[in-house]
Amino acid sequence: MRILHTSDWHLGRSFHRENLIEAQAAFVDHLIATVRAERVDVVAVAGDLYDRALPPVDAVALFDDALARIRGTGAQAVLISGNHDSLVRMAYGTRLMAASGIHLCSSLGSVGTPVVIDHPRGPVAFYGIPYLEPEVVRHAWDLPDRSHKAAVGHAMDLVRADLAARPAGTRSVVLSHAFVTGGEPSDSERDISVGGAAHVPVGVYDGVDYTALGHLHGRQRMAHTVRYSGSPLAYSFSEEHQTKGYWLVDLDPGGAAHTEFVAAPVPRPVARIRGRIESLLTDPAWERHTDHWLQVTLTDPARPAAPMERLRRRFPHTLNLAFDPDDGGPADDRTWARRTAGRGEADLVRDFVDWARGTPATAAEDRLIQRAFEDIRTGEAAR
Repeated sequence: MRILHTSDWHLGRSFHRENLIEAQAAFVDHLIATVRAERVDVVAVAGDLYDRALPPVDAVALFDDALARIRGTGAQAVLISGNHDSLVRMAYGTRLMAASGIHLCSSLGSVGTPVVIDHPRGPVAFYGIPYLEPEVVRHAWDLPDRSHKAAVGHAMDLVRADLAARPAGTRSVVLSHAFVTGGEPSDSERDISVGGAAHVPVGVYDGVDYTALGHLHGRQRMAHTVRYSGSPLAYSFSEEHQTKGYWLVDLDPGGAAHTEFVAAPVPRPVARIRGRIESLLTDPAWERHTDHWLQVTLTDPARPAAPMERLRRRFPHTLNLAFDPDDGGPADDRTWARRTAGRGEADLVRDFVDWARGTPATAAEDRLIQRAFEDIRTGEAAR
């Protein structure tokens, strides 16, 4: 059986206010072309189908289109909900969809009950473990502690118990949305920590032929048969060096998994660059970043005037701007109380203008600052 393992679509997400729906639609086009060309039997989507529990209309439409097109290739789909999805809302209509070959596992009651998909070389049991909120499942399953390890561990006990009751040699795949110990996170995953108990040891997935993980946005091999596919697009600048895509997994008749990574299209690369503004605006070495979405860190000793406007004339897709002066002089290690002692409110505002812009307030600005505080004092006296 040939399986395509993908996850973390986050349909409806934006990137620093840039709408990604067209880029996500291009990813769906590529996925469908791959499913057709590679004769994929099952598409396994390991959670975070949407970016939020109440997704926008265009995201719902794209998800509907993706599922219909997957079935149009002849493949079936097995999907689970992630921590960005609504467990309850995603469970709506699942029994009706299952009849058409779209199997969405988004309830505690479905954990341990597989979707069994027939194949000429023998059936494969797909077990869906959606994102399990520890506080919820602790009460539902009467678990000893409030941790992801306990939640996923109990879910895998249910999986292994069901698998043990099936004919010997039944092949098995688990879909799970969790943070496995040793995984490398990026800046775009939502924190799922509960105290210090966010991680799940990779050994918890022992006993199945392949585990398709979701949650972390970079492709990762936690064990030969336990892998993250990562997200299809970069959702933070920390992912600038990641190769996005999905795993093709061939399960042979004995259950051995053979994997190949397929890279997805990159609609617009992301990058982080830093330097002084004049260098960034004039040095030809930066030309390769013209079409990138950029996070720019300026290292000028003083903040230059109108930096974003000037940068966007050369780099029109600059989205984020930060300052990290490389020649700021010795650090001021005085306490806040000592630095502000004897200085009035207007003086502090003038200091801020000087710090933020790199030049002192003009005479007109100084008059505006004085008038603002006079108006505040007049208003307070009138109460």
